[in-house]
Amino acid sequence: MNNFDFRNPTRLVFGKGSIARLGELVPADRRIMLTFGGGSVKQNGVYDQVRKALGERATVEFWGIEPNPSVETLRKAVTLGREQQTDFLLAVGGGSVIDGTKLISAGLLYNGDPWELVLKGTADKTVPLGTVLTLPATGSEMNNGAVISRHETQEKYPFFSNYPVFSILDPETTFTLPPRQIACGLADTFVHVMEQYMTVPGVSRLMDRWAEGILSTLIEIAPRIREDGLNYDLMADFMLSATMGLNGFIAMGVPEDWTTHMIGHELTALHGLTHGATLAIVYPGTLRALREQKREKLLQYGQRVWNMTKGTEKERIDRAIEKTEEFFRSLGLATRLGEAGIGEETVREIERRFEERGVAFGEGGNVTGKTAAAILRNCR
Repeated sequence: MNNFDFRNPTRLVFGKGSIARLGELVPADRRIMLTFGGGSVKQNGVYDQVRKALGERATVEFWGIEPNPSVETLRKAVTLGREQQTDFLLAVGGGSVIDGTKLISAGLLYNGDPWELVLKGTADKTVPLGTVLTLPATGSEMNNGAVISRHETQEKYPFFSNYPVFSILDPETTFTLPPRQIACGLADTFVHVMEQYMTVPGVSRLMDRWAEGILSTLIEIAPRIREDGLNYDLMADFMLSATMGLNGFIAMGVPEDWTTHMIGHELTALHGLTHGATLAIVYPGTLRALREQKREKLLQYGQRVWNMTKGTEKERIDRAIEKTEEFFRSLGLATRLGEAGIGEETVREIERRFEERGVAFGEGGNVTGKTAAAILRNCR
């Protein structure tokens, strides 16, 4: 196992009715900015619960943080927060709202354009924030990462800021989610885990088993959620799987990949695809292109997660990749570029961008622009 230094300070408040605890979690003397997406929280009752729990605290609301949050929108929130002298942020929504709020929290204490922080990749000074999660997917509620887009230049980059002080997870907030959002959230969670697991074998038995446990849980609950999205226990397992999939717990001391995410970010930047949808397309192609590099872990994954014990190594690897793609298809998601209307021009543009930036992703640091293009051609 590799050396590591682990810290996760986020307080997780989980369960039915937990939004009512906001009154004890948010300091009474703070000037709070509430951040939201498009308005679904007013339809599902979450907004009313939040307002009731906060009582008479001084608040200002910012609406309109979009999926794949853009710096163009977040600049407006930073301006409003400065005008209102905001010193606490409460993100109410899914991963995009939380991601965007992380940049707002840094931008409030930064003299320049918030996009400069995204390009830098980190922020040292931030305003504290809490979250009320309504869409499981990104794990942003219990990590310090965010991904921010810039529409002006069709770019999308990861950014690291502060951990939420607390996050409230009430599975009942998921009951009104559209099926496609749930599908993308399941795919996002699955690939988060795979990016930390599908590297090299034998580094940590414990991390492998934890990761395999989350993957097996997702495979078990996904078809049942499609049949009964109002089942509290199923949605509780989904919500906690998403949080545990990217809060650092399964990454301790092991190598990570993130190739699929970096390619997926480019598909979002260029075509506006939902993040989880990009991962469902790219990840099977990543496995096909890098199958030799990941051979031993693919065999382990096939045996432990998909119960594959018969056949040659090649047959088992083939089937493990097929089962992964079938899982995404079972969610109702596309798994090929052509289904999303994406062709060779995009492949060449992503290759150009990777080469221009001089990047190399993956656990082996070998996914350059050329390799990324090979992965995408395996997604046709």
